[in-house]
Amino acid sequence: SRGGSMRAKILTLLNERPMNANQLAEALGVNYRTVTHHLNILMQNGLVVQEGPKYGTLYFPSKTFIENSEVFMKVLEAKFGFNKKKGLVS
Repeated sequence: SRGGSMRAKILTLLNERPMNANQLAEALGVNYRTVTHHLNILMQNGLVVQEGPKYGTLYFPSKTFIENSEVFMKVLEAKFGFNKKKGLVS
């Protein structure tokens, strides 16, 4: 999908450590609204969970994502040119 690369980047960052939407937007160099849009899609698909008050809500990879992260990393490598040392290349 068009947003697949952005969602892959978000998941990759969250797999390293929990972050709030502002931290993700800053790390990715994109608008806060862009990040919240993609986070909502990831939550709807059971890949991300949120915790905490509305402002400063932290996002975490879901148990489902963690249990399947090896498969996810292989897909990233094949589809988006992911490299563990360099991150997402696209």
